[in-house]
Amino acid sequence: MLSNKPLKPEPKKILVIAMPYLGDVLLATPVWHSLRNAYPLAQIDALVFEDTKGMLQGNPDINQIITTQRRPTFAQKWALFVQIFRRYDLAIAIQTADRPFFYTLFASSFRVNAVPPKPKAWWKRYFAQRWTEFDNENTHTVLQNLKVLDLISVPKLFDLVAPRVTDSTNLERRWPFLIESRRFAVLHPLPQFQYKRWTQAGWLEIGRYLDNSGFTLVLSGGPAEQEVAYLNDLAKQLPGQPINLAGQVSLPELADIIKKSALFIGPDTGITHLAAATGIPVIALFGPTNPVKWAPWPSGYQQDNNPFQKVGCQQVNNVTLIQGEATCAPGVPCHAEGCDRHRQSHSQCLDTLPAAKVIAAINNLSQ
Repeated sequence: MLSNKPLKPEPKKILVIAMPYLGDVLLATPVWHSLRNAYPLAQIDALVFEDTKGMLQGNPDINQIITTQRRPTFAQKWALFVQIFRRYDLAIAIQTADRPFFYTLFASSFRVNAVPPKPKAWWKRYFAQRWTEFDNENTHTVLQNLKVLDLISVPKLFDLVAPRVTDSTNLERRWPFLIESRRFAVLHPLPQFQYKRWTQAGWLEIGRYLDNSGFTLVLSGGPAEQEVAYLNDLAKQLPGQPINLAGQVSLPELADIIKKSALFIGPDTGITHLAAATGIPVIALFGPTNPVKWAPWPSGYQQDNNPFQKVGCQQVNNVTLIQGEATCAPGVPCHAEGCDRHRQSHSQCLDTLPAAKVIAAINNLSQ
């Protein structure tokens, strides 16, 4: 750690590096928000992967979004090096991977880093002016990210900042259901990895229940071929002519659509974090993932302690977390990537999660 004194003089140019996935970038937005509050006149930039920059679109706390590819060519690496080399008074990396660490090394002579617990990568402590040890189990990701601000005595703000559209009227012209009187629910059935997925039978039962309850069904998903095909198949089996957004809206547009909905239901994925940030009621379906670390951050939650416990179904502000159950020895959450310990394996705790449990949560929200 070395010190936690305020920076003197105040930094005029700050770079915050956040990787690797959409959810990680959104959960880092309180860091930019807090820095903007502390240094309103500073240039505050973001360095993220190209395929996650949409999560920061329209963010008023960020002056410039710098991107890099997940597997950059040598020419791309050199261009980024030239763009950031010693351009900043302060560089911050909130994750412990090597790439963010080396980016801070290039970007500034004053570096604040999250570092892994010893003995792993112990040497990183010697190249950071101030550092905090990363806790991957008992500290929520939002709070873990904000720990870097304690090192420079910046007051912490806990609000997530969702991406924003520049023209909502154009979105309403394209999707007339947004201005119709019937309320709608957004379902996000397909996360990137198999081990986080609920069953299609479960989604169909929930969809039928919501349709019978007077909701228009809206399906959200990305442009990947598998995701589009899955949602097309699901839409054909659901009643009421559901609206399928798969691959047809940007992240800021999806955030605007979700914000106008009456309910969102989704798994452990970045879009569920995004839905929680909009403030609407969210039901999050969790299996092997640790809720202490990765539960959606509740809207309006302003405490410097974890909002969720490790075990059990829970509700905090606008987020209802439904946790599956399993008969395996570790129980839930086991923290593993599926029962076969890889991302494309199934999770028994989600495969056996009954739709009745989710329907009970829906009913509880309407009371």
